[in-house]
Amino acid sequence: MSNESLANLLKEERRFAPPADLAANANVTAEAYEQAKADRLGFWAEQARRLTWATEPTETLDWSNPPFAKWFADGKLNVAYNCVDRHVEAGNGDRVAIHFEGEPGDSRAITYAELKDEVSRAANALTELGVQKGDRVAVYLPMIPEAVISMLACARIGAAHSVVFGGFSADAIAKRIEDADAKLVITSDGGYRRGKPSALKPAVDEALTRVSVDKVLVVQRTKQDVAWTEGRDVWWHDVVGKQSAEHTPEAFDAEQPLFILYTSGTTGKPKGILHTSGGYLTQASYTHHAVFDLKPETDVYWCTADIGWVTGHSYITYGPLSNGATQVIYEGTPDTPHQGRFWEIVQKYGVTILYTAPTAIRTFMKWGDDIPAKFDLSSLRVLGSVGEPINPEAWVWYRKNIGADTCPIVDTWWQTETGAMMISPLPGVTETKPGSAQRPLPGISATVVDDEANEVPNGGGGYLVLTEPWPSMLRTIWGDDQRFIDTYWSRFEGKYFAGDGAKKDEDGDIWLLGRVDDVMLVSGHNISTTEVESALVSHPAVAEAAVVGAADETTGQAIVAFVILRGTANAEDESLVADLRNHVGSVLGPIAKPKRVLPVAELPKTRSGKIMRRLLRDVAENRAVGDVTTLADSSVMDLIQNKLPAAPSED
Repeated sequence: MSNESLANLLKEERRFAPPADLAANANVTAEAYEQAKADRLGFWAEQARRLTWATEPTETLDWSNPPFAKWFADGKLNVAYNCVDRHVEAGNGDRVAIHFEGEPGDSRAITYAELKDEVSRAANALTELGVQKGDRVAVYLPMIPEAVISMLACARIGAAHSVVFGGFSADAIAKRIEDADAKLVITSDGGYRRGKPSALKPAVDEALTRVSVDKVLVVQRTKQDVAWTEGRDVWWHDVVGKQSAEHTPEAFDAEQPLFILYTSGTTGKPKGILHTSGGYLTQASYTHHAVFDLKPETDVYWCTADIGWVTGHSYITYGPLSNGATQVIYEGTPDTPHQGRFWEIVQKYGVTILYTAPTAIRTFMKWGDDIPAKFDLSSLRVLGSVGEPINPEAWVWYRKNIGADTCPIVDTWWQTETGAMMISPLPGVTETKPGSAQRPLPGISATVVDDEANEVPNGGGGYLVLTEPWPSMLRTIWGDDQRFIDTYWSRFEGKYFAGDGAKKDEDGDIWLLGRVDDVMLVSGHNISTTEVESALVSHPAVAEAAVVGAADETTGQAIVAFVILRGTANAEDESLVADLRNHVGSVLGPIAKPKRVLPVAELPKTRSGKIMRRLLRDVAENRAVGDVTTLADSSVMDLIQNKLPAAPSED
């Protein structure tokens, strides 16, 4: 590939300064960048002191055997103590830790004192069921408080949890139980989703016909009838309910495994990302405090992610609770029982900080500006975005319609593997640009390189790499050190590369371009799917777009765009399709004009909201559609295939 790899096409001129009052009282100021630059390890040692250690670490980083890092290795701490007990001991036991909102409308408020008791009971129950330090526990739960309590109970006794997203199949559960050699599974009869009970335990029962565990601990949420295996299955309310609320947490080494999280979308053997305790908690806690400007006495924080993804680990369980935050946890979907459900929750709890995904934001755009306008969103002060690059138009819509044109947006880049945020604006410091994650956070070393690992100049594109170890980094792939080296450290010597393309703008700010697999080679030009999608979404008729490169005899690859139109646009209007093609040509240049634009009702998405472009490529190339098991709704592919028009003639 040429040094023009990942062509730098979009130009974004809009800028938004931090609100003056937020900047004046920000948790983290521009000084943090200078401090970290002057002494990176000293900076992280200082952030580690935000935690409570049983044995203070004297050693910050051991990088003697790269790429295997140890952070704060001679320190000892208990992660659950840091998330719960210390807030109670500081006199904040009456503060609400979790406002739980069930999809049917039931709610619970759990204070830090109550959370401490619940986590202690669950820790005692796990011990009684035979779980010991170093064991693995699989967790397959809906978005209910017991999911957080289970994770913290594992951390409290030194067992590593492996949370499996509550929509995954029996096969996915079985593979993850087997790979981690889990001793126990925590699940529930079910959860509420789209207005009705959705069963969970049957998937666990089916998984356990292939692998075995000692016990299955079952939370009763929906009161559905469930199959029962005597001697193996036990009810949470029976076992946890009878335990003492007294439990003394043991201090563990900073490198004690905290959790294994399997990355989605890989084929064959699951890829278990291992995170440990002290370094992970340091960075999750610091970034939550810095990037959201969290004031635990007054803020109400809501991350809309599922506990089964890394966002739910770092920014529902460990980051917020280590900082003593009050947060909202919502069980259901954004459109149940109506499309204003999220905004109703913001209004009900006075949410001040909202962290959600671009796919959700684009869905809200599609539903219309009038829906959020019906609710009082004036409590909001910081908005966050996570999961994939956000289109500039979706960013601006989010700021205007949700943030009243005043809330700063922190567009965060990080991964399951990085454990915590790596690149993001700081809300009291950064002049933000719609669609850009902008610059590495204090203490993080990230840049963009070309094929030869040379740093690209401003205005250039290439591959996003991390050049120095960071506290919350993955320690290995569970049980497979060689795969860890091959997957993340082999492309560029001494640098971590996890597959994302990026560009630097003229100011040196970073723009994520998605996975490098999502770069199209059209007539010798590298064009990012993200940039074509952003150009399409900037057209007033388009709510969401997914772009793929399909094999083409003439140009190598041809750009094929699948678009969801906004409510008023007519999918049968042929002039609209021509208008959309020309619009992309005018925004990005003729080379980026899609060969085909196909209006569709929905796009194929995983349950975490990522678009499965691989399946769209199958459609665009008239192939049999591949594996659809990870889709939230597999019927979407039938709808798309049934609607396909013939290829248009070229202009």
